[in-house]
Amino acid sequence: MSSAVRAAYAAPAFALAAIGIPVYVHLPKFYTDVVGVPVGTLGALLMAARLLDGLLDPTIGALSDATRTRWGRRRPYVIGAAIPLAAALYLLFTPPLGSPALAPWWFGIWLFAVFVLWTLVVVPYESLGPELTYDYDQRTSLLALRDGALLLGTLVAAASPTAAAALVQMPPGPAAEAARFRLVALSYGPLIVAACLWCVWSVRERQDSKPPRRQRLRATWRDMLANRPFLILLSSYAVAALGSNLPATLVLFYVEYVLQSPSADYFMLLYLVTGIACLPMWVAVSKRFDKKHAWLTATAVNTAAFSGVYFLGPGDAAVYAALVFVSGIGFGATIALPSSMQADVIDYDELLSGRRREGSYLGVWAVARKMSAAIGVGVGLHVLDLAGYVPNAEQTPHVRDVLVALYALVPCACNAAGFAIALAYPIGRREHAAIRAAVDRRALGHPVCDPLSPDRVLGGPQPCPSS
Repeated sequence: MSSAVRAAYAAPAFALAAIGIPVYVHLPKFYTDVVGVPVGTLGALLMAARLLDGLLDPTIGALSDATRTRWGRRRPYVIGAAIPLAAALYLLFTPPLGSPALAPWWFGIWLFAVFVLWTLVVVPYESLGPELTYDYDQRTSLLALRDGALLLGTLVAAASPTAAAALVQMPPGPAAEAARFRLVALSYGPLIVAACLWCVWSVRERQDSKPPRRQRLRATWRDMLANRPFLILLSSYAVAALGSNLPATLVLFYVEYVLQSPSADYFMLLYLVTGIACLPMWVAVSKRFDKKHAWLTATAVNTAAFSGVYFLGPGDAAVYAALVFVSGIGFGATIALPSSMQADVIDYDELLSGRRREGSYLGVWAVARKMSAAIGVGVGLHVLDLAGYVPNAEQTPHVRDVLVALYALVPCACNAAGFAIALAYPIGRREHAAIRAAVDRRALGHPVCDPLSPDRVLGGPQPCPSS
């Protein structure tokens, strides 16, 4: 696979990062403090939009699996949804000011539209990655490049409101805030369309994969429940995600009201830059050992450092920066390595079913990711509201205590639980090689032993071949 093709595949991830930090970090504070949406209402809308959107993921994934066009299974969705996504993103970022009754409706409608259209792009796009290469280490490099582009895009997206503020020559106030978000939206819309077009034009899909038999969604879920490595990986990731989305949403609140520092954007940049810079190191570690051990080590580094944030208070910005840096060392691997492990799990499904179903698996993965994020963020903001949070005001000690617990304790506890679940994940380098060999042998019509359950025969009633 050429460098140009790999770069083209990674490009949409960079552009689609606009749906990350700007939506989850900057927009909530903009909509609560400037537009006038109550924080509890905003949290409920975020959760509802994510939950409703998440219900579509398995359907879109299965639909892309079964799609047959001259342009492939995935690419028509990637480019077809990119243009309306850019339009919906612009409308979400440019709410009318001075209409508090309209504001929650505007936020909810366009947030839902953005999430649905984002899903129409992302599920087929991410499904394209695992089928581009079946090599254990090569797919780690490819998907790490994609997720590295996502992190780099997140870095740029995190800095974009600050950069836009420097370009907007207006006195501070609601109008200036609205102008900078409009500028961000005008920048990202064309970027999303151009990146998706480059990917669709340059990347060719494999033609040797058998289309999955048409199944009801319930049957697909039943097959996935028989895939033990997938269940372990999914459960671990989902539990960790319950807490890991809280820091991204609450970092502006934490830095302003607990640390009493104006440098929230710089802390986010430090975290992302560190994660990007250290990602090649973790790819090398996964090649030297295997993905599971590299992932667990990175998770331990990330969580151990971040746990210290719970003990900080006003004036501790320098200590916080140090903890953010150390935590960021493991951050990139916690994003990229599970992506490569997903691809290995899909290979195991191919052995069990004889079919490639990347879309179905990535769709279910997206459901878990979104549900965990929605529940974590929605409940977290609601709890903050119940604690008595008041926008643009000095917070009470009780509110600050609740904020610190949501920002630091809950994510660390969720990461620890996810770590414990992941210890049972069974696919390493040797097991994956055996799975691919068994897939090739079964494709020739021979019965094979399941490498993860040697007593089970696949593809026939005969005993397992001694080889």
